Amino acid sequence: MLSKSQISLVKSLHQKKFRKENNLFFVEGIKAVTEFLNSSFVLYSIYIVPEFVPKLPKLSHKQKVFEVSINELQKISVLQNPQGVLAVFEIPKSIDFDVEKVNDLVIVLDGIQDPGNMGTIIRTADWFGFKNIICSIDTVDVYNPKVVQASMGSLARIRVVYNDLGILLSKNTLPVYGALLDGANIFKTNFLQKGYLIFGNEGNGISEELKPFISKAITIPGGEATESLNVSISAAICCAEIRRNMFK
Repeated sequence: MLSKSQISLVKSLHQKKFRKENNLFFVEGIKAVTEFLNSSFVLYSIYIVPEFVPKLPKLSHKQKVFEVSINELQKISVLQNPQGVLAVFEIPKSIDFDVEKVNDLVIVLDGIQDPGNMGTIIRTADWFGFKNIICSIDTVDVYNPKVVQASMGSLARIRVVYNDLGILLSKNTLPVYGALLDGANIFKTNFLQKGYLIFGNEGNGISEELKPFISKAITIPGGEATESLNVSISAAICCAEIRRNMFK
């Protein structure tokens, strides 16, 4: 049975302030929880409906495993229909990103606000083999429950760091590709193996502060009936084309 303190703690993690204070976040669903259990993330506690226990890797009750009813799970879940398990993990310590050790194209997110877009970009990066994402300080919190849910477990494998992008890019000597409306056709662009690929805010695009750092503006050609593509769709197309370009 869930205690009041357990309910209070997990519900508090719905908010960024308390995730930061407690250094904890939570994951829901068998697939996503399994991904995190099989990663380097440290498990704090897990709440699971008994019938779902066999579907997870073997757990020790020393790891704070609590069997609960589906009604109890609803009290702490952000989902209308909880998926049988909710696990709380520790937020790993932030590690500075070393621009001198970049050995692939790194995705850079400038002011992304929508949790669904953020989670989808993480999942896309994972699918196409991108290991690092650097976010501006004002980008949505990667441990927001909606981001975690949309990433479908991919967050367990992708390194996401937050940084002052202006300072970071000012130290960079590698190519910087920027997704802009007036860039070169992405399907006619030859990408180098190392560098940065910037995607901007959903409404305003890449900030004026970062545009001077862009060495190659790129765009996805299309019709003129709509103003632009959704940023997560743009990221998916760009990632697919970059990987195709590199391995053709």
